[in-house]
Amino acid sequence: MEFRGVCVLLGVLLLVNCSFQQSSQRRIVKKDTAKDAAIKELQKQIDDIVQELNLLKEQQALQTVCLKGIKIYDKCFLADTVKKRYHTASEDCNALGGVLGTPTSREANDQLRDYIRQSIGPNEQVWLGINDMVTEGTWVDQTGSSITYKNWDTSNHRSPQPDGGMSSNCAVLSGASSGKWFDENCREEKPSVCQFNIV
Repeated sequence: MEFRGVCVLLGVLLLVNCSFQQSSQRRIVKKDTAKDAAIKELQKQIDDIVQELNLLKEQQALQTVCLKGIKIYDKCFLADTVKKRYHTASEDCNALGGVLGTPTSREANDQLRDYIRQSIGPNEQVWLGINDMVTEGTWVDQTGSSITYKNWDTSNHRSPQPDGGMSSNCAVLSGASSGKWFDENCREEKPSVCQFNIV
């Protein structure tokens, strides 16, 4: 009888111990879950702060570009006086986070012409982000979109621009010709102007 009582007591103690351990494990699991949620929330806040910081850096860089160059409507333009081939000039603009300049209205073209005359020289031509490399005669910007504004020089009635055919696939803006555009051989070396979108 005593043995049976000891066994019952031992059984009760084991049940109490198991119940206590399960309860502790549930609390630990709840604590771990709460810790994981807190860690995830902190990581999200850190990621948001990093993203905001990067945006601020980008805006500051654009402001610096606008201060060194010129702001025309919702874009900043920065002249590069170093003469380069079209593709090199384009790659250099891309490396800075921009593209070769592409005026989209007469007013923007005139302002860009005036800026180029002041920053590069009154008689210079600069590469524009406009070409017909893919399809002859179809002039597109650097995203491949058709251009809506055009300012080709048509003063020479015998050979209005663009007149270079297959050998001249890249457009330039001429300071000497009142901002008119000409098609040129892309391998020629000319100054350029980079364009940056303002966020």
